[in-house]
Amino acid sequence: MPAAWFTPEEATAIALSVKVAAVAALASLPPGVAVAWLLARGRFPGKSLLDALVHLPLVLPPVVMGYALLVLFGRRGPVGQWLHEAFGITLAFRWTGAALACAVMGFPLMVRAIRLSIENVDPRLEQAAATLGAAPWRVFLTVTLPLAWPGLVAGAALAFAKALGEFGATITFVSAIPGETQTLSAAIYGLLQVPGAEAGIWRLAAVALAISLAALLASEWLVRRQRGDEE
Repeated sequence: MPAAWFTPEEATAIALSVKVAAVAALASLPPGVAVAWLLARGRFPGKSLLDALVHLPLVLPPVVMGYALLVLFGRRGPVGQWLHEAFGITLAFRWTGAALACAVMGFPLMVRAIRLSIENVDPRLEQAAATLGAAPWRVFLTVTLPLAWPGLVAGAALAFAKALGEFGATITFVSAIPGETQTLSAAIYGLLQVPGAEAGIWRLAAVALAISLAALLASEWLVRRQRGDEE
């Protein structure tokens, strides 16, 4: 849609939402791959507990997750205070904090998609590489990861779509500061309080729908491609 269709505030919220969602998806991809591999291939005590913890953001109210992030990563929180004093990094009420909140909320979806993709990789191929002398890390990088790549992209797409629509955890952790932390969802919520702002609500909702739908369709296409199904 042309930029002239949106007010400067709406355009800023759209650009910020895309940036936050992209950073959240990309930043959570490495730990998402590691956790997915542990759950798919690992055999260790506490695996069920790890699986439950990974999926916790799906069942807890987003506001609770946002408050937990505020307690941990706020300026006076144990992690937030250390980050600020050691590296000058502040996450609370910053767009980087919004990316963190979105990454946490989208992490379960990413891990599930990647885990299923790794489980679909034939273990005999990994065993064959190992019998030829390949180290475990080399087997993972040269066999498992290339065969599971559609799941990685699908997981990142799901996390991106989830981040784009995240509201509860984000607004609790970083509020809705125009130009800094006011994402699409927060902007739509703000317009709901303004009489006669229905046109702006529909414009932003249409953008959120279009971007999220594109990400979900890309994710579904990749999953079907991996399974060898035809659309």
